[in-house]
Amino acid sequence: MSDHLSVDVDVAVVGAGIIGVACALQLARQGLRVQVFDPDGVGQGASFGNAGHLATEQVFPIADFSILKRLPAMLLDPMGPLRLDWTYLPQATPWFLRLLLNLRAAPFARTVAGLRALNEASLSAWQRTLQAIGRPELLREDGSLLAYEQAQSRPALLALQARMAAQGVPVDYWDAAAVRAALPTLSDGIRGGLFFPATGHFIDPYRVVGELAHAAQALGVVFHQRRVVDGHLLPDGVALRFDGGVLRARQVLLACGAHSAALTARLTGRRVPLDTERGYHLMLPREQGRLPFAVTSFERRFIMTPMQDGLRLAGTVEFAGLNKPANMARAWQLQRLSEGLFRDELNLEGASPWMGMRPSLPDSLPVIDQVEQGRVLLAFGHQHLGLTQAAITAEHIAGLVRGQALPGLAAYRLARFGG
Repeated sequence: MSDHLSVDVDVAVVGAGIIGVACALQLARQGLRVQVFDPDGVGQGASFGNAGHLATEQVFPIADFSILKRLPAMLLDPMGPLRLDWTYLPQATPWFLRLLLNLRAAPFARTVAGLRALNEASLSAWQRTLQAIGRPELLREDGSLLAYEQAQSRPALLALQARMAAQGVPVDYWDAAAVRAALPTLSDGIRGGLFFPATGHFIDPYRVVGELAHAAQALGVVFHQRRVVDGHLLPDGVALRFDGGVLRARQVLLACGAHSAALTARLTGRRVPLDTERGYHLMLPREQGRLPFAVTSFERRFIMTPMQDGLRLAGTVEFAGLNKPANMARAWQLQRLSEGLFRDELNLEGASPWMGMRPSLPDSLPVIDQVEQGRVLLAFGHQHLGLTQAAITAEHIAGLVRGQALPGLAAYRLARFGG
């Protein structure tokens, strides 16, 4: 990290997670002078501990109307897969009301179309990105499985298959024999599942961010482990105040995930309904080779992803804001959820828990935009799909900067939230 700050750069990127770093790399490849600011350093937020799943199949919003029936359990069960901290309920209520409004037919269809457009382009964008930096081995394109155990789950699973196929998602039904053939370590209690051949997983999400950052540095990008605390527009750019000085840039890119709302309001005058889904993982370093690809449990609602350094269990959602301390019991609950899914129980030796903030907007779509006469670029709010959509988001941002916006960006504009 450098302490020397230029007074004249092309783009200042706020946020060094997977979105910010991928964008910085693409901008640098266009010959732009780029500097990146993040108080925690490269890849230390949600990008460090996400599930590692390239989730191109997830084209539906993060919730449906059943969330109303589940609200009492969300408030009462601290270990449930979807939890709302009751002390956070007053602050979260406006966000949840917006979410419910977006589940009406017309906005729901817009959300699905927007998610599908990004996800359909995500795999090829990642292939281009990783090939360009000489690290294609970081992504395993071997599909993923949504497995079920209970006979009564089969109709719902088949209905989901039909809905996904209608959206163009490649999906196959596997019976129990097919699951056993591909995944012999799983329990005989698995009755079948949906296999998604156009998905994959990253062998180490944190390493992916690091490799992108290394490639960006080779192109002249400078990373600063500092916090941007304020900013204002200039006639020909933006001035950013950080803990240590002021930087003037022709453009600023806000890509600081769940922390993006305040600076967006400061620079654009718009309040964005951004909240955070706190996600947990449990990393099991003694479990290399347990699974060949990611497996999600339909009933238990969590995912298990094989990685270079072990098996990662992830997938719970907690609404409790940015400041409440992590409840690591939720991470350990993931191990309990895994019990009975394998022929032999998982090895917990050296297991490590983690919690991170996933930035979510009530329509489940990110903001990818250029506003304020081009001076402010926005790339945040990717909810569970930040890793999946990072490479295509970076290509969109690069297109906006060079004045050649890629098709379909209207769905992700900041203006959809009003003035």
